[in-house]
Amino acid sequence: MKKFISVILSVLFVMQLGILGASAAEEADYTINSPYENIIWEGDGAWGAYKGSLHSHSTFSDANYDLATMVKEYYAQGYDFLANADHGVTGVEWNRRPDYPFLYNYQFIIGKKQTILTDAEYEGMITGTYNDRGYKMTCVTGANELNDLTLTKCHVNGYFLPEGVGTGFRGGENAFEAAVKFTHDNGGISHINHPGDWLESNANPGAVSDPKNIEFLTGIILKYDSCYGIEVFNEDNGVTGYDRILWDNMLMYALPYGKTIIGYANTDAHEPDTVDTSFMTFMMKENNVENIRATMQNGAFFSTTRNLRANEFEIGPAVAIEADNTDLAYPMFTKVAVDGHKITVNAENADTLQWIANGKVIYKGEIADGTYTLDLDTIEGAEDFLYVRAEIISEGGMTVTQALTIDNGEESLEFSEQNKSIIEKFIEAFTSSLLYVIIQEIIRAI
Repeated sequence: MKKFISVILSVLFVMQLGILGASAAEEADYTINSPYENIIWEGDGAWGAYKGSLHSHSTFSDANYDLATMVKEYYAQGYDFLANADHGVTGVEWNRRPDYPFLYNYQFIIGKKQTILTDAEYEGMITGTYNDRGYKMTCVTGANELNDLTLTKCHVNGYFLPEGVGTGFRGGENAFEAAVKFTHDNGGISHINHPGDWLESNANPGAVSDPKNIEFLTGIILKYDSCYGIEVFNEDNGVTGYDRILWDNMLMYALPYGKTIIGYANTDAHEPDTVDTSFMTFMMKENNVENIRATMQNGAFFSTTRNLRANEFEIGPAVAIEADNTDLAYPMFTKVAVDGHKITVNAENADTLQWIANGKVIYKGEIADGTYTLDLDTIEGAEDFLYVRAEIISEGGMTVTQALTIDNGEESLEFSEQNKSIIEKFIEAFTSSLLYVIIQEIIRAI
């Protein structure tokens, strides 16, 4: 009997240790790092939610409409900040003509204007007095899509470049990295634009999950700390319908090295009709250039698109979204809060919420009451997640959070470039070349 009692007591003791261990694991085995943790959402000192695009065009490169027309359209649609990023042209204030390559004078030959804002119009927009709007639109200068005349697939946006620096830039061998390095060396920051266009993922959706493509693009971001991510939404997503999947794959590649991949959304507008397509909402104390740069780097913003192709067999949506230039309200997060292993989101104008972790949908359901709490302790295998992110959907579009990363205390890997074969180097150089662009356009035309 004594032995029996001893065994029972021992088992109970071990069970108690197990319960305590499990409880301790739930509290201390990992932490959730959120880019939204410092935001004051309500009450005194609440931060503002500012709508903007950092990638637009004018007739100073290849757009169909002049700078004055484009800027006025953004202003009329309620944008709070804007960067004009013409191809190979570093942006300046909207009441000034930027330096641009001589060949862009073809716009005159085909009858296009290159009109800029008057000084009075510019002053009115940056103060909010133009047309009595009541709030300003911040001009972000120094932006450049670094592929002059769009002659290469080097679609990288450099930001905060010194005036005139980057004008005429065409890339070169491995044009993606050349553009990122150029921006880095000149004190700017960058992101990769609409990678699905370069990958031709419309014709081959599997390209966004190809390990070579993931390693190539993520490797550039890991190599240069001034490059922060990719566009996950671009214009009407005509060439970027699968780039959210690429984003997840790049996150899973990069996070073990201690770096996240930020997902940007931009109109890439070449005409007024595409101003209401994809954009971002920055959470900032004040709408100014300093805070815009900081938010681009820390990810305290949400990315929205008004158009998205159906993709029900992967991460959705099941039905295509086509809401640009309509009165349909787009969904928006109004709060993201972390408490231990729980993440609570508040949203408005949203019908459906889904959570993505490691590239898979771990929850999908209605968010009719505008709030939902994800408790990772109730999800099997959550301790192995690298990140989670939320998406809200309605007829008016889709809005996504940035990745909330999972820190389990493990030391980050040290990144080192992989040695590439001569064939791999040749392929990278060729796919960055003018000849490759011409071949692609011929195939598209056929």
